[in-house]
Amino acid sequence: MPSSLRRTGLLVALALALVAAGCGGESGESGDVPEGAIAVVGDREIAKTDFDRLLAQAEKTFKARKQEVPKVGTPEYEQLKNAIVKSLVEQAEFEQGAEELGVEVTDEDVDKRLDELKQQFFNGDQKKYEQELERQGLTEEQVRDDLRRQVLSEKIFEEVTKDVKVTDADVEKYYEENQADFETPATREVRHILVKSKTKANDLYAQLRGGASFAKLAKQFSQDPASKDQGGKFTAQKGQTVAPFDKTVFELDTGELSKPVKTQFGWHIIEALSAVKAESTRPLSEVDKDIQNQLLEQKRQDALNKWVDALKEGFEGEVSYAPGFQPPAAATTTEETGETGATETTSG
Repeated sequence: MPSSLRRTGLLVALALALVAAGCGGESGESGDVPEGAIAVVGDREIAKTDFDRLLAQAEKTFKARKQEVPKVGTPEYEQLKNAIVKSLVEQAEFEQGAEELGVEVTDEDVDKRLDELKQQFFNGDQKKYEQELERQGLTEEQVRDDLRRQVLSEKIFEEVTKDVKVTDADVEKYYEENQADFETPATREVRHILVKSKTKANDLYAQLRGGASFAKLAKQFSQDPASKDQGGKFTAQKGQTVAPFDKTVFELDTGELSKPVKTQFGWHIIEALSAVKAESTRPLSEVDKDIQNQLLEQKRQDALNKWVDALKEGFEGEVSYAPGFQPPAAATTTEETGETGATETTSG
C-alpha cells in the first residue's frame, strides 16, 4: 500500500508512535476557541473535521492490525486523542514558521509530487490510483494535503540548513578524535571443529594428526553451523571471539594444529591457515568523504532541532484549546537505567 496515500502517514503515524511511548500533548493556555475548531495556534485555527478525519483513520489502522480500537473514556483513547491534537498543533506551528522563513508550497509543487507518486506506485495509471483512493476511503484533497505537508517539511529543512557547511578542519578533527572507528583489527584465516565433549575432541585431534581430512571431519562433526559447511573455514578477527579461542588463533604458527581448546561453547580444534594480517588504520584520504557526509547530516539535524526549539518557544502562550482537547499537564517520570551483559561468541 503506497505510504504517501495513507492518511495514517505523517500525522497519524506520529500519533500512534506517541501512544506507544505514552506521551501526551503540549501544554498551553485554554482560551476562546471558535465553534467547529479544537484549538487556535497563533493565528491559525485547527478544525474539528481535521481531528475527526485523523481519528477515523487511526481507528482503521487499529482494525487493520487486528488491535482493539480505544474506546472513548479510556486512558488509551485519551492518549490517542492527545497525540493527534499534538501533531495537529505542531503542524500549525510549522506552517506559520514556514511563512516566517519565506517558504511556501505551490499547487505546482503538489502536482509534481502527486505525479511522482502515481508513477512510482501505479505506473502512471490514473484508474488504479483512483481505485486505491476508494479502497482506503480517501479523497484526492486529503492526499494532496498530505503531500503538501511532506513538501513543506522538505522545504523547511532545505531553508534552515542551506548555510550549513563542513570544513576540512572539521573532518580532520573528527578523524583524530575517533581513530578507533577507522582501525581494522588483526585477522587470520583459520578453520575449526567444535564438539561438545573432550573425548570426541581428542578423538578428532588424533585423526587429524594421522592425516584425516579436516574439511570432511568438520562437515560431519562440527557443531558450528556458521562454518561447518565450509569445512570449518572462517576469518577470525582479533578480539571478536571468546578469549581462549582468540588467544589460540593468534598464537598458532601458520599451518599449526591446536590441541583441543575449551570454551563456553564446547571443545575446539583449530588450524591456522594463513599468517596473521596485522591491525591497520584506514587513512584519512579513504574516509574523508564518509566523515564529511556524516558531519554534514549531523550539523543539518542540529540546525533543524535548533529551529524547532525556537519555533516552539515562540508559540508558548499562543495556543488555546477547546474544552475537552486541552492536553494533560506534563508528568515527571523517572527513567530506570540498567546494564546488560554481552557475551562474546565465536562463529560456533
